[in-house]
Amino acid sequence: MPHDSSAEVVFAERVIAAAPRQVFDLLADPRMHKVFDGSGTVRDPHGMYPARLTLGAKFGMNMRIVLPYRMTNTVVEFEEGRRIGWRHVGGHVWRYVLTPEGNGTRLREEFDYSTNRARPMLKVMNAIERNEQAILTTLDNIERHFAKS
Repeated sequence: MPHDSSAEVVFAERVIAAAPRQVFDLLADPRMHKVFDGSGTVRDPHGMYPARLTLGAKFGMNMRIVLPYRMTNTVVEFEEGRRIGWRHVGGHVWRYVLTPEGNGTRLREEFDYSTNRARPMLKVMNAIERNEQAILTTLDNIERHFAKS
């Protein structure tokens, strides 16, 4: 698993057998996040949320790590069909970068903790190592989602 500790980014990428538009539409729909989440923590959206994410959009998610909790995210990076990223109060960014490749999409997922506001929590929660595995599982889930389509 690539981990650029100097840039403080954990990432992986894979070619998905779907057009960039299809992959982006999946990522931009908060109702679908539980379908592809590889961490096992994402449940359903809560409160007011847009049907499709855009730059600056806020969306709440019901989550669970041992106990249930809620998290509000803000889309901080957005380039239609190519890039989307969001962050919550912790400050780190979950980012997806899409590049057309053949008949599919090279999808790169990143956990960028360079802007994290609670460094000690990353260690306590073993977040970097857990996210290394979660990213691979997320890519597996997205690949399976489009294989069914």
